Amino acid sequence: MEAIGLQTIDWLIIAVYFAFVLGIGFYLKRFTESDEDFFLAGRKNSSWVAGLAFLSANLGALELLGMTGNTFKYGMYVAHFYWIGAIPAMLFLGIYMMPFYYSSRIKSVPGYLKLRFDEKTRVLNAISFAVMTLLVSGINLYAMALVLHTFLGWDWAVSMWVSAATVGVYVTLSGLMSAIFTEIIQFFLIWFGLLLIPILGIVEIGSIEEIFSRVPESYSTLWSTSADPTQNGMLVTWGGIALGLGFVLSFGYWTTDFLVVQRAFSSKDLRSARMTPVVASFFKMALPFIVVLGGLIAIILAKDAGSGFELLKEGGRIKYDSALPMLIARYYPSGLIGLGVTALLAGFMAGQAGNISAFNTVWTYDIYQSVINKKASGKHLLWMGRVATVAGIILSVGTAYWAKSMPTIMDYMQAIFSWVNAPLFATMLLGMFVRWITANGAFWGLLSGMVSSFTLFLAVRFDWLTKSVMTMSPESSAMAANFWRAWWAWLITFAVTVLVSFHTRKKGDKELVGLVIGLTEESVQKAVPLLKKPEFWAILSVIVLVILNIYYW
Repeated sequence: MEAIGLQTIDWLIIAVYFAFVLGIGFYLKRFTESDEDFFLAGRKNSSWVAGLAFLSANLGALELLGMTGNTFKYGMYVAHFYWIGAIPAMLFLGIYMMPFYYSSRIKSVPGYLKLRFDEKTRVLNAISFAVMTLLVSGINLYAMALVLHTFLGWDWAVSMWVSAATVGVYVTLSGLMSAIFTEIIQFFLIWFGLLLIPILGIVEIGSIEEIFSRVPESYSTLWSTSADPTQNGMLVTWGGIALGLGFVLSFGYWTTDFLVVQRAFSSKDLRSARMTPVVASFFKMALPFIVVLGGLIAIILAKDAGSGFELLKEGGRIKYDSALPMLIARYYPSGLIGLGVTALLAGFMAGQAGNISAFNTVWTYDIYQSVINKKASGKHLLWMGRVATVAGIILSVGTAYWAKSMPTIMDYMQAIFSWVNAPLFATMLLGMFVRWITANGAFWGLLSGMVSSFTLFLAVRFDWLTKSVMTMSPESSAMAANFWRAWWAWLITFAVTVLVSFHTRKKGDKELVGLVIGLTEESVQKAVPLLKKPEFWAILSVIVLVILNIYYW
C-alpha cells in the first residue's frame, strides 16, 4: 500500500507536537521528587484538570479508531458504549464509590481489596490488571503504528517502536504528572483535530437526516430494533445491552479500572474527586458526534461506487479500524492532515500513557512492594516505577502484534474487559455494600469469575460452544457474545463469593470501618453553592442521557 502523502506543513505540525510532549516530560521531571508525585501527581489537581485527564486517558485507540471502525461494522448501536454503557457507571463512581476510594488514601484499586479483604485477593487482582493493561497498551501501540503506516508508509515494526519510545520517555521521566499534563493537551487536540470530519461529511452528504436515511434501518437506531437481534447490526438483544454492557462491563470498567480511577485519585480534595467523573460524563456523551457519525459517513461513502472511498485491506480482510484515518485522508487538505494525524496520535498516546502509568503504579505498590520487597523506601519505589514503565512499554510492543491480528480492536478490547473487569465489579460491589462478605469468598469468587470468563471465550473461539448458547438467541455477533460473557462471569463471581462467605470467617465491624457502607462516617464537607455540588451535575447528566436515548430511539 502506498502511503498517503504528507506535505512539509503536515510534517512540521507532527514534529512540533512530538517535541512539545517530550519537552513536558523533561520539564516536569524536576517536580517529581517522591513516589506520590510520580504515581499520584501529588494529589493537587482540580476537578476540571482531573476530569479532562480522566476522559482523555479513556480516549485511546478504542475510542477513536475502534469505535469508528465498529460503527462501520455494527452501526448506531455503538453509541450505547458512550451512553448507557458509560454515563450511569461514571456517575455511580463519582457519587457513591469515590468517598470509599479517596477517603481511605489508597494508592490503587487493588489497595482497597487489601484493606477490605486480604493480601491474596489484592495480588490476584493486581496481576490480572497488570496483564490486562499490557494487552490494552498493545492496542494503543498498534493504533499509533496504523496511523504512521497509513500516512507515512513506515514499516509496521518501525512504527510500533517509534510510538513506544515516545510514550516511554515522557512517562518514565515524571510519571502520572506528565501523563495528566499531556492528556489535557491531547483532549483539546482530539476535539479540534477531529471535529471537522463529521462536519465535512455532513456538508458532502447533505445533512444529518440524509445520513440516517441512507444507512439501513438496522444501523440507524438505538433501541427500537433490540427486541429481535436479527434486526440490528450488532445482532444483540436489549438484555445483552442492559445487563452485559450497561451494567457489568460499564460499571466494571468505570468503577474498578485503575487506569481511569487513578485520575480521580490525583484530585486535591474529596469534592474534586467526586466531580471528576461527573465533569467527564458530559464530554463522554458528546463523543458519538465525532466517531459514530464519522462511522456512518464512512458506510455511505464506501457503498457509493463513485466516491472512491474504501477501507484498507490486509490478506483479503477488511481493516475496519482504518475508517477514521481514511476519512482524514479524504477530507483534510495539507496542513489539516498534519493536525488530524496529530490528533489521532495524541489520542493514542493519551491512552498508552494512561495504561503505562496505571501499570507502573499497580506493579510497584501491589506486586513489588506487597510481595517482593516489603521494606522498599519511597526513593526505591520511585526508581522501580521508572523501571516498570520501561519494561511495560517493551512488553506492550509484543501485545501490539496480537492486536494487529484482530479484525477490530473493539471486539478484542471488550473480550479483555469481560475476563478481568466483569468479575472484579462483582467483588467490589459486594465488598463495599455487604459487610459479611469474607476474604476467602472474595478471592475464590474473583478467581472463578475470571477463569469461567476466559474459558467461555476459548469455548466460542474454538467452536466448543456456539455463541447462541451463551447469548440465548439464534443470531449473535462477537460483540453480543462479549456482552453476555461478561454477564455470566459477573453472575458466577457473585454467586461463588456469597456461597463461600457463608462458610468462612468474617471480619469484625471494627476492621471494616471506612471500607463498607454503613460503617463509613459521612465526610463533613464545606457548604458549597448548588452549582458546585456533584449531585446537581450528576442529575443534569442523567437528564441529558435520557433525552439522547429517547431522541435516537
